[in-house]
Amino acid sequence: MANKSIQLLSIFVVLLGLWCLSDATKYRKMVGIYELRKGDFSIRVTNWGATIISVVVPDKQGKLADIVLGYDKISSYVVGTSYFGALVGRVANRIAGSRFTINGTPYHLYCNNGNNSLHGGHRGYSAVIWDVIEKVDGDSPYITFYYNSFDGEQGFPGDVDVHVTYKISPDYKLTVTMHAKPQNKLTPINLAQHSYWNLGGHSSGNILNHRVQIFASHITPVDSELIPTGEIASVDNTPFDFRKPMTVGSRISQLKGGYDHNYVVDSTPDELGLRRVAVVEESQSGRVMELWANQPGVQFYTGNFLNGTEGKGGAKYMQHAALCLETQDYPDAVHHANFPNEIYGPGQAYEHVMVYKFSARK
Repeated sequence: MANKSIQLLSIFVVLLGLWCLSDATKYRKMVGIYELRKGDFSIRVTNWGATIISVVVPDKQGKLADIVLGYDKISSYVVGTSYFGALVGRVANRIAGSRFTINGTPYHLYCNNGNNSLHGGHRGYSAVIWDVIEKVDGDSPYITFYYNSFDGEQGFPGDVDVHVTYKISPDYKLTVTMHAKPQNKLTPINLAQHSYWNLGGHSSGNILNHRVQIFASHITPVDSELIPTGEIASVDNTPFDFRKPMTVGSRISQLKGGYDHNYVVDSTPDELGLRRVAVVEESQSGRVMELWANQPGVQFYTGNFLNGTEGKGGAKYMQHAALCLETQDYPDAVHHANFPNEIYGPGQAYEHVMVYKFSARK
């Protein structure tokens, strides 16, 4: 009942505008929807959760379609539990037991996934109103959002300044750049972009026939609560091996529910430090999405928990209606010394760059 009351209150404040208190000064923050467009390529975003609402690209015949799942109304994003298109943090994915220790100091987080913390807690970065810093049109339109994450937010230590920029270019590239700077304390940071992709169109059915290639020879196995065990395991002779293009559905029945695992990206970085992470292709439309990023891991998720959620245009999103490829640090890294570091302090900067490259094969 308490959670339901919180959700209803959240809808109310978004519809009327959110009144916030900061340093005893009251100010109003409003939610908006913003479009970036270049020819027949466009995206729509909102400062609620720095969320991607739509991505429209042509297929092999030039027919346009929106290829990300989402809602028609902002109020649905407020109460939704699927993180459609959201920027999640302060720490994406799960933290076991909703607690961790830095230099002997224990920190206790908000539990929102059983006993664990998921995507920053019940009011993580996906559930706050971001400031719009800049929106620029032109050859490569972009928009930048900013959020000041305060000390103690959802239990995390220290103030952190966070920026995310969404930029599109005429060659059908969508670049997402995430920056975060701790101001006064050591803190874990691991941001992720949580869009759900269906290259046939958001309402076209499931993604089991999408062909996926992931440039990773290892995964970080998980337990029954989807918490990493600390092992780094080879994908050889397992249904996790996507080093060669395979349809999503070819081996999904061997897994309980579907894919929801972190892959260890091992392709060679380019001159900008970006690795080729994955390629997805949908044969009927001919659409192809190639993902590059500078993070060591990528969460491959196949919409296992979708169960008829009503989306854009009244579409019903059933299980496996889309897939996510969330580049990231390894999940639960605060508990595994053998995982890449995700603790940052004052004077250090977190930077996460993703580049989606869209095309269509005839």
